[in-house]
Amino acid sequence: MSSRSIIAGIAYFGVVFAAGFVLGGVRVTLVVPRIGETAAVALELPVMLAVSWIACRWLIGRFAVPVDRNARFVMGATAFAVLLAAEVGVSMIIFGRTIAGFVDQYRSVAGLLGLAGQLAFAAFPLVQLEV
Repeated sequence: MSSRSIIAGIAYFGVVFAAGFVLGGVRVTLVVPRIGETAAVALELPVMLAVSWIACRWLIGRFAVPVDRNARFVMGATAFAVLLAAEVGVSMIIFGRTIAGFVDQYRSVAGLLGLAGQLAFAAFPLVQLEV
């Protein structure tokens, strides 16, 4: 297992989480009240996927992550694991949810869209092997 892959995964999480935190704040405060949660998430998702794709590509080069399925899997899995941990933390600390409440949010269309985006985010290091 390459330490470069782990470090790149943590950096990938950091860049995308920071962008998501800013966009999420705009979504929750300005967009959701006007068009609803599902439509707001659907508008935000392509932007987050574009940010994720670009950040992934840049960080793979920046950290010289090998052109290898295992290395790329580790990068994506690390980023995904840290993302989930951070999201649980934010959900509990800022929104006062329990872990069950956090998981329950995935029962909505907006939650499933978000989860699909998170899975794509996790897969991008592997997908970019083929591009």
